[in-house]
Amino acid sequence: MWQQYEIRLKPRPRGFHLITAEIENALLELSHIDIGLLHIFIQHTSASLTINENADPTVRGDFERYFNHAVPENAPFYRHTYEGSDDMPAHLKSSLLGPSLTLPVRHGRLNLGTWQGIYLCEHRNSGGSRNLVLTLQGEPQSRR
Repeated sequence: MWQQYEIRLKPRPRGFHLITAEIENALLELSHIDIGLLHIFIQHTSASLTINENADPTVRGDFERYFNHAVPENAPFYRHTYEGSDDMPAHLKSSLLGPSLTLPVRHGRLNLGTWQGIYLCEHRNSGGSRNLVLTLQGEPQSRR
């Protein structure tokens, strides 16, 4: 079985945001999959996706501070500057983290570790709403 959904996430401020529940809620067929995969793709070049700590929000703040230090705004060698000082760093951060994730599905649920959650990594000050393509593939649970 294959299913594909497109969802639009509400605008969020710059930073790292847990979106696991939003993704699970959009997957109407997830509970019917015994074993499979979920591929998540973000259709933007200034935001990205990653998986990490889902319990302590200070981790998400530390991620933001680290990436702002590693990829600063207003670097003198940037040439792509006409969309604002946060734009080129956003493109670089997006390339470092990546536009997609592939997750295992087992017994109708995402098979994440206990402390893992899916992050939307918003790299722009005002990035706006973000579009995700969710492609779910798998074998349905057997009916007894």
